[in-house]
Amino acid sequence: MKSAGIVRKLDDLGRLVIPKEIRNVMEINKGDLMEMVQVNNEIVIKKYSKGCIFCGSDKNVFEFKEVLVCNVCKTKIREE
Repeated sequence: MKSAGIVRKLDDLGRLVIPKEIRNVMEINKGDLMEMVQVNNEIVIKKYSKGCIFCGSDKNVFEFKEVLVCNVCKTKIREE
């Protein structure tokens, strides 16, 4: 994972502020749900999505290595 070069201090309540520049680029808005997952020895924070990681569909979705993938995308991946 590449470093964005922005360092923030954790406050007394364990909160971090995501810099405005990153929120704008990632289209993260006030009230958006965020998901935090541990991957090896890192914390990954991403916009919450309960659909397929590739197309966003929430139909016929299954979990594969902690991410959701729909059957359509699974088939396309197998074909490639």
